[in-house]
Amino acid sequence: MHEAEHRAVADAVERYGVEHPVLDDPELATWKQYAVRAWPTLVVIDPEGYVVAQHAGEGHAHAIERLVTELETEHAAKGTLRRGDGPYVPPEPEPTVLRFPGKAIALPGGTFLVSDTTRHQLVELAADGETVVRRIGSGARGLQDGPADSVTFNEPQGLTLLDDGSVVVADTVNHALRRLDLTTGAVTTLAGTGRQWMQGEPTAGPAREISLSSPWDVAWWQGRVWIAMAGVHQLWAYDPVDDTVAVTAGTTNEGLVDGPGPEAWFAQPSGLAATADRLWLADSETSALRWVDPEGAVHTAVGTGLFDFGHRDGPAEQALLQHPLGVTVLPDGSVAISDTYNHALRRYDPATGEVTTLATDLREPSDAVLAGDEILVVESARHRLTRLRLPRRPCGSSPSPIAPSARPPKSPPAS
Repeated sequence: MHEAEHRAVADAVERYGVEHPVLDDPELATWKQYAVRAWPTLVVIDPEGYVVAQHAGEGHAHAIERLVTELETEHAAKGTLRRGDGPYVPPEPEPTVLRFPGKAIALPGGTFLVSDTTRHQLVELAADGETVVRRIGSGARGLQDGPADSVTFNEPQGLTLLDDGSVVVADTVNHALRRLDLTTGAVTTLAGTGRQWMQGEPTAGPAREISLSSPWDVAWWQGRVWIAMAGVHQLWAYDPVDDTVAVTAGTTNEGLVDGPGPEAWFAQPSGLAATADRLWLADSETSALRWVDPEGAVHTAVGTGLFDFGHRDGPAEQALLQHPLGVTVLPDGSVAISDTYNHALRRYDPATGEVTTLATDLREPSDAVLAGDEILVVESARHRLTRLRLPRRPCGSSPSPIAPSARPPKSPPAS
């Protein structure tokens, strides 16, 4: 299981900027000692080492805040409260060109645009997929429009190129869509208020007056920008003509239910790829590959539901994925799946219904982009794009897995 790998835990600590010490407990030894039965469980231990509270589930922040305030006062008076930094010192991150990149697209001039998620920037790379052409964003967290050197993002992810040559960016933690002018590098806000959508708020209306919730990917399809709204388990769409957003599929219930868009259930949709007659999507928490037809109905190609995951090739009804984050349509009409927690690139063939493995030994692949007869895989936890040659075969045959090269990540030039 991916979460039991120590490297995955260390990556997550850096990826999400966790500054406090983290105990890696893959055998659940500490879990059992504290009689934990649910995730998440929060245990409050006072400065003298006594357990003073235990809360299972979410929604306890205010109660814990009150308790900690009381404990601080009590133990300051007793002289048992020690203030100051702890002994833990986090390691310095490696000097790499990218840091936990999320998504990538090919640009008309032969370069590539990558969301450099942890650094809160967009990076244009040369045709080699390594050399930096320019960076968009100051590198600070924020929601500020403006020129390339001062604009701010907050963990951007998905990208899609529009007909006018601009790029729409899923600015995930800002809960917003942004527009990048490729000519000038200037960025403006298309949709979202900067606040996360909450249950009961409007789900349609003027784009900058409606809140969004963790948009993870975007794709241009049927005259609108479709949005994988991971935070509320839905698909939304932005209409550039009316300058509006609206829900297109999903109820906010988490699960795997097909059918008409308003009745379908998703679980953290995180990757989109469009063809003329289908919008493919990676539904991460159900470890599923799904698609939407032109009438708006939702279908499942691979996957059976929450907690059903693994790495198994074969007929789609038997195949297993593990938390895929990206999908890419291949020239033969099949779909490459960035099978993130299996560290693999998989392939689904709609003509045969077969799932095969294209490449292994990747590190948390989160997206892939075509480059001629090659494919560039976003290896998020290796902080790079990895170039693979697409196997030449008739659609439906099963290729041998390709192991990517073991080249080290390219370091940025010394400043």
